[in-house]
Amino acid sequence: MISEPEKIQEYYQALTERNSQYLGIFYVGVKTTNIFCIATCRARKPRLENVVFYATAKEALQHGFRPCKVCRPTENVAEPPPEIRDLMDRVATHPEKKISDFELQQLGYSPGRIRRWFKTHHDMTFQAYQRMIRINVAYENLKSGDRVTTSAFGSGYESLSGFGYTFKNIFDTSPENAGQVNVIYLHRFTTPLGPMYAGTTSHGLCLLEFTDRRMLESEFHDLTKRLKARIIVGKNEYSVMAEDQLREYFEGTRTQFTIPLDTPGTVFQQQVWDELQRVPYGTTRSYREQANAVGRPDAVRAVASANGHNRVSIVIPCHRVIGSDGQLTGYGGGLPRKKWLLEHEKDVSSRRRNR
Repeated sequence: MISEPEKIQEYYQALTERNSQYLGIFYVGVKTTNIFCIATCRARKPRLENVVFYATAKEALQHGFRPCKVCRPTENVAEPPPEIRDLMDRVATHPEKKISDFELQQLGYSPGRIRRWFKTHHDMTFQAYQRMIRINVAYENLKSGDRVTTSAFGSGYESLSGFGYTFKNIFDTSPENAGQVNVIYLHRFTTPLGPMYAGTTSHGLCLLEFTDRRMLESEFHDLTKRLKARIIVGKNEYSVMAEDQLREYFEGTRTQFTIPLDTPGTVFQQQVWDELQRVPYGTTRSYREQANAVGRPDAVRAVASANGHNRVSIVIPCHRVIGSDGQLTGYGGGLPRKKWLLEHEKDVSSRRRNR
């Protein structure tokens, strides 16, 4: 249980503001109802004297609190609910098969709840999600040399005209020109600190951000412009690699990332990002030290700016750069997450040294 008065005040304010930057940072138990919630819960906020804070959901459960039915704390920070996972597996295995609302009901699922979950977490309905996965499959088949008719009917489309219209609407070109289209796959997955987006190309990881990052739309726009690519929902081998390596990082079993990167930027930004990857796990540097490391001691502000333009969080560890006075400074994912990441790495490093 969290007992520090400063943290309790900080977490209570985050709870009243429904601050998503605190997802996974704390869980709040409400003594009057015996339930526990996450920071973004939409339920009526309890009084300060009626709450206790825990660092993990496991702690809250061990102290006798039940998961809130509104915010579903054991689902929304970590894995999606079982029915969502089941549906995503079904779509991934058989993308050509359309799952209707009637079929959802036959499976025992509420179409309304499924629709709301996908709208909240993917900004599209479940039916739109299915269509996007189908067009992704068709795109990959066309790139591999399949004929348009084979790709269209093989991915579940019932007419060539409907397939052609959908393809052109998404990729701004006809299916015959699929080989000339550059794509950024956008894959959403969950972490202990809240959901993240992984953006990947055919060359590697180009984006890794928490979904509530304020500048996310600008990053999407900048990436599509720099890479001359279209963003579509889906994943490739690098998406899978990113999710796997991030899971290992949060579990404390991975301290270095091996996933290829595709990070367009200026020569100076590339130098700064390369140097960031040389900051050892479990340590920190100041912006001035980073400026010295890239051979530009007079460019502290420029280094800070390049840090801020890093689109691949954690893998390119800009969270390891702090102020010269030792204070935590700006981080796109929010200072609570930056603090958690630094403490996590310090704790893992300490355990490894004491083995």
